[in-house]
Amino acid sequence: MSGSDIAGLIAAGVFAILVALLAVPIIKLGRVFDELRDSIKDLSDGTTPLIGEVTNTVATTNDQLKKVDAITSNVSDATANASALTALAAATMGKPLIKIAAFTSGVKAAMNAKPRSSGRRSR
Repeated sequence: MSGSDIAGLIAAGVFAILVALLAVPIIKLGRVFDELRDSIKDLSDGTTPLIGEVTNTVATTNDQLKKVDAITSNVSDATANASALTALAAATMGKPLIKIAAFTSGVKAAMNAKPRSSGRRSR
């Protein structure tokens, strides 16, 4: 064996050691990627039913909001009707009640008034 053959064998041995040393981190990195893939799969499997439940909840909430909107509309109509009825009652009974109150006040004032005598005053 010549010197170049020995140098080649040493270079091959060093290269084999270098490959072995680099293989360990590559194998560990492969395990990390496997764990990451398993975690993503578990997350995906857990998220799919959750998204279905959220969709169902949103649909139910929308139905309830439609019912609340109908109730709000009915309350608004009832409030408008009560306001109109109050205005009608005030217009219908307001003026006669004012006239009755004025008449009553006039009668009361007339009854409380002292009669004036046309004769002499006594001391």
